[in-house]
Amino acid sequence: MPFVVPNPIDTERLLVRPVVDADLPALIAVNSDAEVTALLPYATWTSMADAEAWLARMRGIEATGSALQLVVMLRSTQEAVGTCLLFRLDEGSARAELGYALGRAHWGRGFMHEALVGLLRSAFGSMGLRRIEAEIDPRNVASARLVQRLGFTKEGLLRQRWVTKGEATDVEIYGLLRSEWPSA
Repeated sequence: MPFVVPNPIDTERLLVRPVVDADLPALIAVNSDAEVTALLPYATWTSMADAEAWLARMRGIEATGSALQLVVMLRSTQEAVGTCLLFRLDEGSARAELGYALGRAHWGRGFMHEALVGLLRSAFGSMGLRRIEAEIDPRNVASARLVQRLGFTKEGLLRQRWVTKGEATDVEIYGLLRSEWPSA
C-alpha cells in the first residue's frame, strides 16, 4: 500500500509532520548551509525558488504514494529545524529508504535521533514496512553513527553510487529490519 500521510509524530521535544509552504523559510536556513548539504546528494539551496522547486518535486513524488516528506519542528518554538523522509517505497517488498537533514545549529543535541525513533516506530507499525535502508556517504561519520544507534547494520559499500556537486561518490548501505526494531 502506498504511503499515507500519518498523524503528526509527537516526541518529548519535537513534532514531526508533513511539510507545508510556511516551513520553507526555516528550511532554507537548513538547506542553504553548505556544511549541512556537503555530503548529501542534492545541491545547496540558494533561494526561495530552490525551496519552492524542492517542495513541488516532493509533492509530485508523494502524489505517487512512493514517498513521505516530513518536517522536524521544535515543540518549544514551533521552529522547523530539519526534515526526514521515507522514499523509494517498494510495496512488494515492504521496503523504503530513509533520508534526513538537520540544521547545523541543532547538531549534537539528539534531535534527529528523537525524530527518527518516532518515524521508525510508525514505519514498522502502522505503515507496515519490513525493511528500511539508508545510504550514507562514508565521510559522514555523524550520520553513520546516528543510524547505527538506531539499530541499522552496515551491509556494504556501493561504489560511485551518487553524483553530487559534480563528484561521483561512494555510499555505505545500512539496513534495519522490523524484527530488529526494539518494539517489534
